[in-house]
Amino acid sequence: MNQIFIRKAVPEDASGIHTVIQESFIKYCEKSGLDYTVEALKETVEDIEKDIFNKHVLVAVLNDGIIAGTLRLEILQDRSAYLTRFGVLPIFHRFGIGGKLLDAAEDFLKASDVKKVYLHTAVSNKDLVRFYYDRGFRIENTSTDRGYIRALMAKDFSVQAVPVSVCV
Repeated sequence: MNQIFIRKAVPEDASGIHTVIQESFIKYCEKSGLDYTVEALKETVEDIEKDIFNKHVLVAVLNDGIIAGTLRLEILQDRSAYLTRFGVLPIFHRFGIGGKLLDAAEDFLKASDVKKVYLHTAVSNKDLVRFYYDRGFRIENTSTDRGYIRALMAKDFSVQAVPVSVCV
């Protein structure tokens, strides 16, 4: 596989981001047992361009220029953030691209003094819930406001890991 570069999106990336969102959210719907009416699939290239100007949009770009993944962050007034439109092209799943995007997002959020980041995901998508759980997210609550059970997951950056001493 090519090298992966994570960078802030520019308006010229909108079409490539649109492709990632379309393909990754179709796969998300299939794996979650959902119909194809999720908001992400209704998004236009123009919507993405607006978000590039108004939010912190990251892209994972291969050295041949292909946009393989993306996510969006919105920092809220209470110093928390909301992560949305996190997707990786299905042909690049299990290559670590999602993890690299999430690492870059967390670095940006910590540097921006964000204390907690939230995201929603379908509870029925056990692989995705497990991915987030393994990355330190925990379920805060669930809702059915979109017609399916969604988990609101959060990761708290203000919680410090407790050092463990090992006796040998």
